[in-house]
Amino acid sequence: MALKRQAEPEPISGCPRHVAIIMDGNGRWATKRGRPRLFGHHAGARRVREVLEACPHIGVEYLTIFAFSTENWKRTQVEVAGLMTLFRRYITRETSALVASGVRVRFIGDRVRLEETLTRMMTNLENATAHNSRVNLTIAINYGGRDEVARATKRLAEDVAAGTLKPGDINEETLPRYLDTFVLPDPDLVIRTSGEARISNFLLWQSAYSEYEFVDTLWPDFTRAEFESLCTSYGERDRRYGGVKA
Repeated sequence: MALKRQAEPEPISGCPRHVAIIMDGNGRWATKRGRPRLFGHHAGARRVREVLEACPHIGVEYLTIFAFSTENWKRTQVEVAGLMTLFRRYITRETSALVASGVRVRFIGDRVRLEETLTRMMTNLENATAHNSRVNLTIAINYGGRDEVARATKRLAEDVAAGTLKPGDINEETLPRYLDTFVLPDPDLVIRTSGEARISNFLLWQSAYSEYEFVDTLWPDFTRAEFESLCTSYGERDRRYGGVKA
């Protein structure tokens, strides 16, 4: 999956610095082809490579992908087990290429429920890529926006109880320091594939001022060209953040 080192074109004017993607439609894509849902998830994992490869060429510095939500545990045991196996294989297969390509990988989400082997592999991949900066890839596993805010609030309350944080000092600048994404900029653009128009508990705090794109394409069919087109469209938007231009 090494990002190709060919001569890079000029970045897209006004390209979003941080793009987050809800990669929806893997199961439906497989079902349409008469294949098991896990076949679609494997196809979707390959699609991540193409989008990630495009990022440094067009000016996207941060890519965050929603790989497994806190709600996904409700799926069948077969599908959940298959996804966990897919995550392990992805890390095993891609670590060397990610390191060589200058990709820094981070994971967000609650790791407590994940099996120890997977969490150890996640930590090792984070450590192996810690000095990279060409592209920042964040993978959300066992992640939910409400769960993240609840966990952050608990840590904040513990600091108040310990006397290291005063209640009067808490404001909207304080809580983000306790979120899983505390080292990341907020997403400029959030893309959801498969025709669904909902945010599904993804980056609730961080996406308060994000632009959204809901596209009909099922994730395994989502191309680099479509990704670049959405980033170009973002650059043409007039973002006022609640203000009014004279």
